[in-house]
Amino acid sequence: MRARTVDGVGVRPYADGIQRVYTDVFSAPPWNEDPATAGLYAGRLAADAARPGFTAAPALDDAGTVTGFATAWTTPDVFPADRSYGHVATALGPDRVAAWLCGAVEVDELAVGPAARGGGLGARLLAAVTETAPDGRCWLLTSVHAEDALRFYRRAGWHRVPAPVPGRAGLTVLLGPGHPAGARSTF
Repeated sequence: MRARTVDGVGVRPYADGIQRVYTDVFSAPPWNEDPATAGLYAGRLAADAARPGFTAAPALDDAGTVTGFATAWTTPDVFPADRSYGHVATALGPDRVAAWLCGAVEVDELAVGPAARGGGLGARLLAAVTETAPDGRCWLLTSVHAEDALRFYRRAGWHRVPAPVPGRAGLTVLLGPGHPAGARSTF
């Protein structure tokens, strides 16, 4: 499986394949998204592709079929309040948000289709979208219920911030292996 990074324009040819992988992965446990809702991801991807610093890493098999992907962008200096950002800001406080997250690479999605798992593809995709993180500053949110994902990130050297993120989604903040604040965080 080959993976390469593309920008917002470059991700367009892969959107249908990314949509299929997204729906396959996130409609299954522990995510359990309604497949109809998951099917709307392509629209969100198009909007996300316009974000500053957007990058995507689609993985393709020998036939050119998307088997996994990761997306990331630069977190704005003015921390957003939409989506789950408000909950993250409440959990970390303004000083840690500004120091740890603003200007950092934010991994939004990482998904590997079931048939492509077990060969290190997820780690390659994660590395591809975070390799340009300034001073190693990268972060992401994941569910505390996603035990396989948490184990994956731990093996990849990511650090869980011990501050619980409020809200019904049961989210947790993870800092990348090179993040300066990562050593102060633990699983």
